[in-house]
Amino acid sequence: MSSSKTFLIFSQTFVPDPAAVGQQMADAAFEMARRGHRVVVYAAARGYDDPSLKYPAREVINGVVIRRLKFSSFGKQSLLKRVFGTATFLLQCIWLGLTTPNVGAIFFSTSPPMIGAAAAIARVLRGIPIIYWAMDLNPDQLIAMGKVSGDGLIARVLERANRFILRHCSLVIALDRFMAERLRPRAHLEGRMLVLPPWPHEQFIAPIAHEENPFRQKHRLEGKFVVMYSGNHSSANPLDTVLEAAVRLKGEEEIRFLFVGGGTGKKAVDAFIRDHHLENALSLPYQPMGELRYSLSAADVHVVTLGDNMVGIVHPCKIYGAMAASRPVLFVGPKPSHVSDLLDRYDFGLRVAHGDVEGAVAAIRSLRDAGAEGRREMGELARRALRGGLSQRQLSGRLCEALERVLSGEHTIGPPCVEYSG
Repeated sequence: MSSSKTFLIFSQTFVPDPAAVGQQMADAAFEMARRGHRVVVYAAARGYDDPSLKYPAREVINGVVIRRLKFSSFGKQSLLKRVFGTATFLLQCIWLGLTTPNVGAIFFSTSPPMIGAAAAIARVLRGIPIIYWAMDLNPDQLIAMGKVSGDGLIARVLERANRFILRHCSLVIALDRFMAERLRPRAHLEGRMLVLPPWPHEQFIAPIAHEENPFRQKHRLEGKFVVMYSGNHSSANPLDTVLEAAVRLKGEEEIRFLFVGGGTGKKAVDAFIRDHHLENALSLPYQPMGELRYSLSAADVHVVTLGDNMVGIVHPCKIYGAMAASRPVLFVGPKPSHVSDLLDRYDFGLRVAHGDVEGAVAAIRSLRDAGAEGRREMGELARRALRGGLSQRQLSGRLCEALERVLSGEHTIGPPCVEYSG
């Protein structure tokens, strides 16, 4: 199926920027272009995490036309810079939504928050169908983090904007059943919601044996048991329990902790490592997509965290990278949640609660003592789960089929899909 109309995407972050939302949007955009659709993306001209990175103003990648807007990202170093970057990007997208000719649908996510307002205005004034891919929820996240009051003016304004956006969506995509439960009361979404988890970037991730992995050699990890956290560092994904476990395990020379990625919590992790003289811990920035298979495979076990009050608000996508790399997972977070559902169903990892440092230490030792063969078997369970319904081919295919139905004028998507976590 293809359409002569433009499939328009608003996303502040987009490849080659390493931010997760942009990577997922890129996968969907490339697949839509492969299916014969004209896809145009408007993104920021500078890096989302690192504004010193400058990207071409206009380029074509895998058939997708990418146009990057100036004055639309100033980094995440301060709230004022983030707000200003969000506002300028939003204003430009409002104009583009109203003036871009021959638009068949507008697709957006949560980068930046409230970008859906620009799409909803185009829906109201031009009748263009809009599609919302909910990667995280606000003001829920701001309230849960204590950044705004639940009954304050900011929360009320954001909530009204949310309901306005949701009312005008032809399709809303929630990442898990918990997120869907938070979205449903905000608008009548029957027949307009798809519950679909994100996928790993399988074209960049594959299991690499330790002895063949240059990443382990480069960072002197030969013969070490590597516990890795790879992804966004933020208060939504607390790392305190893991860091305290690293302190307790300082004397066990074969264990190494790696914290790979960026985000607002990265400086705090670096400071903890420095202040506690953790010679058994290493902090690294986001790795290029082309190096991802090596960095993720360098781990013996991957750490996934989720704040106790973040269930249904954020979705820890990093679990899928661990699964694609065929590695077991140590989940630090609540139950029930999407990750605990996956572990209960497929049995490829362990879970401990936040604050249970002794439990985390015991879990790490247990995974170490399971030996390479025991961890290989757990990793194979994770890979089997991907092949059973969580692969990029399967999930991106289902997503793009739903997007195409909106493009074709079939705005009623049908009943929500079955949640994959069981």
